[in-house]
Amino acid sequence: MRRWLFLGTLLGGVGVALGYGALAVFNAPGPLGSAADIVVPRGGLDGVGAALKAAGAIGSVAAFKVAAGLTSWQGPLHAAELEFPEHGSLAQVLLVLRAGRPVQHKVTVAEGLTAATIGRVMAQADGLTDDIELPAEGSVLPQTYLYERGASVGSVLRRAEAAMREEVDRDWATRSSDIALASRQELVIVASLVERETHLPSERGLVARVFYNRLARGMRLQSDASVVYGASGGGSEMPHGLSRADLDRDGPYNTYARGGLPAGPICNPGIAAIRAAAHPARSGALYFVADGTGGHAFSDSLDEHLRNVARYRALAR
Repeated sequence: MRRWLFLGTLLGGVGVALGYGALAVFNAPGPLGSAADIVVPRGGLDGVGAALKAAGAIGSVAAFKVAAGLTSWQGPLHAAELEFPEHGSLAQVLLVLRAGRPVQHKVTVAEGLTAATIGRVMAQADGLTDDIELPAEGSVLPQTYLYERGASVGSVLRRAEAAMREEVDRDWATRSSDIALASRQELVIVASLVERETHLPSERGLVARVFYNRLARGMRLQSDASVVYGASGGGSEMPHGLSRADLDRDGPYNTYARGGLPAGPICNPGIAAIRAAAHPARSGALYFVADGTGGHAFSDSLDEHLRNVARYRALAR
């Protein structure tokens, strides 16, 4: 009897020791030298363990599989790009696999980019998949968009296009009553001109009003930015300055040669430019020209405008 009692006690002690040993392994610091984002593949424990070991998050696939099996009641392991902590233990690694949020990547569409430039931005964004399909000009709302690794370019663009529609609908519904526009698309066209003509918040409403004043009088808009867009084939820059030949060459975006608005937006305008187009400043200005300090000089008459032009040319010289 004593022999069996001794044996039971011995085995119990061994079991306790093994339990404490397993618990120590479970909570021991892992080999990952610094926090890292790791792509966890779909599949069984072998594939997940191999990926984690290759990335340095665990030291033993066998120990990982045992720990995952013993804690399976805590929930399934998820496949995603996840952030694992520095020297994370098996317990912490499994917690990330079960409850961690996928790593969020971001791509920023800056105000005033053309569709072609947005295509290049998307092509360079980390973790996006699929071939690049250029959005329609003026259809994307410039802002920062979050996505998970493996998301498609199309899915991000659809969100950006939906955001633009919502913003334009909101501003169209509250637009000033004294602007004569036929559609939301025309509002985006004016906003794109404003976006490309000035970067100063204080000037956006004034630039929009100049365009509306000229349209109301039947004057041509004479927007250099629209001519550049047409002459460059949908870009925002040219290898040389605008020439007299560029201004004289007829085309759907040449607002020197043709009356009314250009054929379409010349960029993707931001929220501030859209709101300026929907709510322009009160002014009788018909002209504006660079003032040599990064802004513009606005004028109500041609004589005043010509004096501003002469002043700018003198500064440029």
